[in-house]
Amino acid sequence: MKNKKKDYMQSFVILNEAKRNKESKLIKRDSSYRQNSKQHNINALFFFCFILILASCGIRKSVNHIPDVKQYSLEIPKVSRINDSTFSFNENYLTKNKQQLWELYIKGNPLQLGYNNGALTQNLMQKQEEIFFSKVEGFVPSKFKQNLLRGFLKWYNRKMYLNVREDYQAELYGLSQYSSDKYDFIAPKFLRSMYLHGAHDIGHVMQDLMVVGCTSLAVWNENTEDGDLLIGRNFDFYVGDDFAKNKLIEFVEPEDGIPYLSVCWPGMIGVVSGMNKEGITVTINAGKSKIPLTAKTPISLVTKEILQYAKNIDEAIEIAKKRKVFVSESILVGSANDKNAVIIEISPDNFGVYKVENTSRIFCTNHFQSDVYKNDKRNQKHILESHSEYRYEKLQELLKENKKLNPEKMASILRDQSGLKGEKIGYGNEKAINQLLAHHAVIFSPRKKLVWISANPYQLGEFVCYDLNEIFSNKRLKNGIFSKSELNIAKDPFVDSQELKNYDEYKKLSSHIEDFIGDKKARLSEDFINYYQSLNPDFWIVYYQAGKYYFNKKDYSKAKVEFEKALTKEIATVPDRKNLENYLKKTLKKLR
Repeated sequence: MKNKKKDYMQSFVILNEAKRNKESKLIKRDSSYRQNSKQHNINALFFFCFILILASCGIRKSVNHIPDVKQYSLEIPKVSRINDSTFSFNENYLTKNKQQLWELYIKGNPLQLGYNNGALTQNLMQKQEEIFFSKVEGFVPSKFKQNLLRGFLKWYNRKMYLNVREDYQAELYGLSQYSSDKYDFIAPKFLRSMYLHGAHDIGHVMQDLMVVGCTSLAVWNENTEDGDLLIGRNFDFYVGDDFAKNKLIEFVEPEDGIPYLSVCWPGMIGVVSGMNKEGITVTINAGKSKIPLTAKTPISLVTKEILQYAKNIDEAIEIAKKRKVFVSESILVGSANDKNAVIIEISPDNFGVYKVENTSRIFCTNHFQSDVYKNDKRNQKHILESHSEYRYEKLQELLKENKKLNPEKMASILRDQSGLKGEKIGYGNEKAINQLLAHHAVIFSPRKKLVWISANPYQLGEFVCYDLNEIFSNKRLKNGIFSKSELNIAKDPFVDSQELKNYDEYKKLSSHIEDFIGDKKARLSEDFINYYQSLNPDFWIVYYQAGKYYFNKKDYSKAKVEFEKALTKEIATVPDRKNLENYLKKTLKKLR
């Protein structure tokens, strides 16, 4: 083992040396692996769209647009620093708990909400901006490509501000005043802030690509211990480890509407996971989208509106119906008042609501289920070819094994990494409920107004409990401590396992192998390949990568062995399998 480790280190040094010699070159990666590698794919797509969106601010009408905020009273925040991780302004607080989650409490009119948010989170928000921009040059190094699409995207984003509520524009305006001056050359602060709220939407339509594999479920009546509604979700949106470090839990008490909790990141006022004081919950799952002609309302602002103004499912549906969106999205809505949950399935051209009958559970992955989408060819193809249906079936299997759920059992479902029938499918497989890349996981108990939010890493850390009844009342503690630690759910033992350490090492090595797999000069020893595969032996990708390495080095006998090994594993999608089979066919031809 020591010799293997030594050999591995030598190969690692060779890779790094090759990397230093390729500063001005870009390795050409085949498009199929971009589909297979979720981390790379989401990173590249998100930041590619991000820089292009920001480059699109040249349209005269939109680039000069500033919302009218004169109607709102404003007190410029003067933030007091209590300690290194706690800050306050009047009744507004930002603090970091021991699980390393940031907790933000803000209140006021829309403009004041934005200012309070920005003033308290300024350092965090500017750090997030820096993370975004530090990735841009690496993922979109070609100025020519940026300029080529600039004209199109100027036109594409011309109507976004017309589809964002004026009060939300005021909130974004206040927040944006605390953005970094460093990036003003790209776009004015307000427009940067608004367009960033559409980055999630544009990210999964620009290339007709749905790469976010979220999973959510709701159970009630006979399916829970106490008969109450219980909801769980994984938000599998990965934009790099640095992006996920500063998770932000926002407790928002607007001047108009219902107080609510949202799980997000600094600089975000939209909602991807949240619950209001009335017990309405929202979670979003990306669907298969066609490329729209123009940007409209970001989906996270639709869900924000639902939380702020809906008290029941019917009101949530009416709000969603009013908004013009530009992506396909499933919004799972839970309601304490209805003791029920439905899925609002929304797209640019259609609208459906999926309700269950004769059962007390509902599942949501990444395909539509309502009648209006039954004949939708894109949805049908997505069910057949993606990993969405597989995860749906896995949820059904887990519910058979786990009768009468409680929050702890729900957490175990969200943390599950196995395939159907308990099969080992490799860590990071998109067919797993827990793909070891989620930004966050959340559990809601709407009637009790309790929320559990996962701490790092992935969904494996401690689930921290919050009581909205206490937080949005006079019982709220004045020292910035919000959680009910006695109700926390313990971290998963997997956090301390050798397998997780191996997975982290696998991720690190994968990035290097991706960069140099086609490099004719770089040579990897067999011990290095074996070591890499031993870190995640049940995952098809490690054999596929080794096969491509040998194929590009014209060692077709070894490539054949690796591709055949990969085909024995659980492969994420039908296109992935077809691509792998094509590689094997090409290899066999070379061996004739």
